[in-house]
Amino acid sequence: MMSEPNILAWKCGADMVVNYLEQQGVRQVFGIPGAKIDRVFDSLEDSHINTIIVRHEANAAFMAAAVGRLTGKAGVALVTSGPGCANLVTGLATATSEGDPVVALGGAVKRSDSLKITHQSMDTVSIFRPVTKFSAEVTSSAALSEVLGNAFRTAEFGRQGAAFVSLPQDILNKPITGLALSHQACPHNGGAPHNEIMAVAKLLSQAKNPILLLGLMASQPANAQAIRLLLHNSKIPVTSTYQAAGVVDQAHFDHFAGVVGLFNNQAGDKLLQQADLIMTIGYSPVEYDPVLWNNGRATLIHLDILPAEIDAAYQPEKELLGDIATTVRALNQQIHSPLALTSYSQIILEDCCRQRQDLANRADAMSGFAIHPLRLVHAMQDIVNSDVTLCVDMGSFHIWIARYLYSFRARQILMSNGQQTMGVALPWAIAAALVNPQQKVVSVSGDGGFMQSSMELETAVRLKSNLLHIIWVDNGYNMVEIQEQKKYHRPSGVRFGPIDFKMYAESFGAKGFAVESADELTTKLHQAMDVQGPAVIAIPVDYSDNYRLMEELNISQLL
Repeated sequence: MMSEPNILAWKCGADMVVNYLEQQGVRQVFGIPGAKIDRVFDSLEDSHINTIIVRHEANAAFMAAAVGRLTGKAGVALVTSGPGCANLVTGLATATSEGDPVVALGGAVKRSDSLKITHQSMDTVSIFRPVTKFSAEVTSSAALSEVLGNAFRTAEFGRQGAAFVSLPQDILNKPITGLALSHQACPHNGGAPHNEIMAVAKLLSQAKNPILLLGLMASQPANAQAIRLLLHNSKIPVTSTYQAAGVVDQAHFDHFAGVVGLFNNQAGDKLLQQADLIMTIGYSPVEYDPVLWNNGRATLIHLDILPAEIDAAYQPEKELLGDIATTVRALNQQIHSPLALTSYSQIILEDCCRQRQDLANRADAMSGFAIHPLRLVHAMQDIVNSDVTLCVDMGSFHIWIARYLYSFRARQILMSNGQQTMGVALPWAIAAALVNPQQKVVSVSGDGGFMQSSMELETAVRLKSNLLHIIWVDNGYNMVEIQEQKKYHRPSGVRFGPIDFKMYAESFGAKGFAVESADELTTKLHQAMDVQGPAVIAIPVDYSDNYRLMEELNISQLL
């Protein structure tokens, strides 16, 4: 017989919301209070959940997204009505594009005022519907826990992303009677059908130039572990988008053609262009437009938890749908010997390894000031060991780091690739320090991106976050500039004035450093890394070689 439903009386709807968050295992909530949502903040005071007040709502969404990416469980943002909600849009759009589970709870005017022109009245559900997986308002107190439950399940299941719940003020403030729904874990999908896996294994064995293209879902730890087994067994060449950084480990590094994205000029692009079979794993077209890498001559296989998003340049012949790790392990069992590489593939991979060695051997000898990006990347490689999480903002430095800084731990490097959002690095780093307080976190941005979220330095100081933020300084939006120069042969709207970042950081109570000569780089970078708590280091960068990012670049020509 079914048990009687657990119907309880709650002092207010906000208490029920907080109880549900506790059942979900939520450890922290990021947000800013306001009149329409302050009852939830009041209820949080009597809970085990850590309330983390931020300085801008967008950063609350970024922090919640980083929690989601690193733990697999939805991070939570909590904001007030009107502009409090509207400020979340960029953060939730970014989370959905990056596959980061987030549940955002937004206050709303009381239901009787929802159709009136009144203070902070806004149709937030419609605003968030295009940028989330789930967007709904609680219209009845009886449905409160049900809406919350569906928001969490939708955010966390399949290709993860953002969910938004609008909470009217009257539902939060008044006593309610309702079901106390218990936490329901998301169901676990099985792997792809065995006959389909067998068919793909046969295609792989017959291919002359196969290659794997790893996407954002490949970097989920369980998926990464299964993929590594497949790579070790098959010896198949592999490339990845920026968000799959760290999936390929050192044992297979000589078969890794590096990352691809933005500009079609990397070793991985060469292998993709000459491939007769391309298998994508956990890939979404938002990461790297298929028209840039698929010439239409290769057999295309899509392995993912969701069906392919069909594109004129992305129409897979085979789709292996189901749990990625389970499917990859089953496919690996059908690979009985390493795949033979053609001489062309071997040459590309050998050249890629040679360029990596050139960078390792010779970058330190680059003595110019401002600092060349390759020297700075090499210096960062020295401090980003396996115990360090690296959070990367958006800018041309993002490309230098993605191409030339190596990681061997899945989700060690957090990057924004789908929306390419500026300002994410520092909020991500603050959240990463909360998730893994025993680890050092390094975040990096340009001087433009840093100022879009730098107010959160106060949050980092308040939380005693053990992070180092590195600013690549050039007084401009250089990622835009190099593209404008390519298209129009002149820049427009990209220059801005200097800031004393050392003094700026210290005004928040963080430790500040400024590199003022070429020979200070390594010493000051290590001094900043040794700080226990928040530190900021500003490093002038010479971006005169940025135009080379859009060309076929051999590192030996620069070193």
